[in-house]
Amino acid sequence: MQNKITSMLSLAMKAGKVVSGEFMVENAIKDKSAKLVILATDCSDNTKKKFSDRCTYRSIPYYEFSDKDELGHCIGKEFRACVAVLDEGFAKSIETLLKNNQSE
Repeated sequence: MQNKITSMLSLAMKAGKVVSGEFMVENAIKDKSAKLVILATDCSDNTKKKFSDRCTYRSIPYYEFSDKDELGHCIGKEFRACVAVLDEGFAKSIETLLKNNQSE
């Protein structure tokens, strides 16, 4: 399941529908262009709280997935604490996979 999620994230990145890094993700949340936010499981509690609060306030779904290294690697970058998916279609597909991954 994890391979499918990383593949979808990689595909969304190649399509130009992913932003990464705290500053870019924060801006995407503020202007509501983010359709899904993914936080690394090993990011700080402060970062998790900051993004979960902002996503909840703006009704943007967010999930914790993988670690910083893998999250960055699947989008072709160095380690990343958070990424935002900007496309509705990719976001729904990835969210479905994340929900199935959590229930396993």
